[in-house]
Amino acid sequence: MTSARTLAVLTVPAFNDNYLWLIHDGVNAAVVDPGDAQPILAALQAHGLTLTAILLTHHHADHIGGVPALLQHYSVPVFGPRKDGIRAVTKPLSEGDTVDVPGLDLQLSVLEVPGHTLGHIAYVRAGDEPWLFCGDTLFAGGCGRLFEGSPSQMVASLNKLAALPADAKVFCAHEYTLSNLRFASAVDPGNAALQARIEAETAKRAQGIPTVPSTVGLERNTNPFLRYAEPQIAAQLVAAGKLQGGEAPVAVFAALRQWKNTF
Repeated sequence: MTSARTLAVLTVPAFNDNYLWLIHDGVNAAVVDPGDAQPILAALQAHGLTLTAILLTHHHADHIGGVPALLQHYSVPVFGPRKDGIRAVTKPLSEGDTVDVPGLDLQLSVLEVPGHTLGHIAYVRAGDEPWLFCGDTLFAGGCGRLFEGSPSQMVASLNKLAALPADAKVFCAHEYTLSNLRFASAVDPGNAALQARIEAETAKRAQGIPTVPSTVGLERNTNPFLRYAEPQIAAQLVAAGKLQGGEAPVAVFAALRQWKNTF
């Protein structure tokens, strides 16, 4: 029975810095954000897995580009955001929906997390080993660019994710961590936890080891886009001439994101 098999998440690198995620039980697998079909097909073959579902977080090509080719090999449902205009989606999802992933003993809850795109969603596995598949909303040490949404939308989305259990593993979609942490160090230089993280993540990358997944707790303690309300971060923005001082937290977040865009 499926319920007797342990679930695991396989990291599948793609393009220059994307991570595609294969959730599997040793027999069946669901893929999250398959921007490229070929590495997924290769991983399925290498591990003897059968694809049973596709899960999408948002409409950008590096997250959905492999869907048509995968559907040529596997007739599976495509779960994705109701509001992000993805034609391939056969199971549209909104805030509060749950997904019983076909072929796996896995239920995921859906959060709407607009900001990077207006329809962006995230998938959460609750229980003893919580998981978060957050696409390009929350990154290790950073957050996605605001291509479609507003700062207030992204703040609300990140606050939702930050409220998840501290031990929830954060499966974001890109290896941007060292770049993000360099910026974090500039805006939160007195953060000892951040400096320790920089050392640890730098060592991982030197060995070719992915820095993700991280955890929600680690992000709360070291990610400036979850710490935008901390006085020392606003002070750094003022010192850098990015703010006048006394702005509301959402304005601090907006200035922080704008600075990162050109950092």
